[in-house]
Amino acid sequence: MPAARTSRRRSVRTAITLAVLPVFAVLSACGYGSDNKDDKTKPAAQASGGQSSAGTSASEIRLGFFANVTHATPLVGLKEGLYQKELGSTSVKTQVFNAGPAAIEALKGGSIDATYIGPNPSISGFTSTNGELLRIVAGTTSGGASLVVKPGINSAADLKGKKIASPQLGGTQDVAVRSWLASQGLKTDTKGGGDVSIVPTDNAQTLALFKSGELDGGWLPEPWATRLVQEAGAKVLVDERTLWPEGKFVTTNLIVRKKFLDEHPDTVEALIKGQIATTSWIQANPDKAKTDVNDQLTAFTQKGLAPAVIDNAWKNIEVTNDPLATSLLKLKDDGVKAGITKDADIHGIYDLTLLNKVLQAAGQPAVADAGLGAKK
Repeated sequence: MPAARTSRRRSVRTAITLAVLPVFAVLSACGYGSDNKDDKTKPAAQASGGQSSAGTSASEIRLGFFANVTHATPLVGLKEGLYQKELGSTSVKTQVFNAGPAAIEALKGGSIDATYIGPNPSISGFTSTNGELLRIVAGTTSGGASLVVKPGINSAADLKGKKIASPQLGGTQDVAVRSWLASQGLKTDTKGGGDVSIVPTDNAQTLALFKSGELDGGWLPEPWATRLVQEAGAKVLVDERTLWPEGKFVTTNLIVRKKFLDEHPDTVEALIKGQIATTSWIQANPDKAKTDVNDQLTAFTQKGLAPAVIDNAWKNIEVTNDPLATSLLKLKDDGVKAGITKDADIHGIYDLTLLNKVLQAAGQPAVADAGLGAKK
């Protein structure tokens, strides 16, 4: 569709710089489908107070994430200076993405060292490079994705002939919607054909296109699912948590370029320490964490969320350091069935050694890799 192609040419391009106080300015961002090949990173926020000057073996770490509530951990951890406290004089440069496949391309191109990202792009990045590109070193978020649709759509059968958005072809929500539609007997293809047309679209453009009637819904991460409901009159047809045992499945991982992990394990360990500290801080300060996330989204998108939106979106996620590895196997199979991912061995995709070391030092239980740990 012309509108979808237009959205793929757009990117959120903002830059963030934090001075002495934990206040963010603009950040150079890479959005999905950008025609600009010169996206650059800028120094990330450095909050005052308690910061070590020791640093790590790397002079800097280039970190990616998305401007979504499902990426609350890096949004809060950078704002509060919790990563920088552990990294000391090692600087953090940040880059923002709309969806996972674009982040994987940046990882392949060597423009970032680590990124928060969904599981299916992690799998694609691992399998497409014979396991050489990346390792999943921690989990981050469970939940926070839904299929939201026009009010007149009440079942899967009502979706036949409709247009449904996903953030990017091959992304986690893209695989989820295709897999669910297949389970309902509805066909899709990667070119937008089939019984239901899947239209990869920037999240912000999905909201606008839904309002204009050009889209009938979307399988979206938070806060976009909630925004379509509260700002555009959509309704939730499928909360993805209802499709998983105990409502738990991995939405966001932390992955690291294998070469960087091999060369700078102490830097990655410091990054993980910052994440674990952030997870605990969020759990202890949920209201302040929501404010931090909203401040960050305002910086990236120039528009903050209404209190009702951030409150509802927050209820739909769970921050966790557990990668929920057993869910990754099903997600891999879903990607294969959807024609997004080639069937391949993903043993070795996890390296939770540093995560479990830090968790145990903090008196927290170790987490499992479902037998998919890095081969020694």
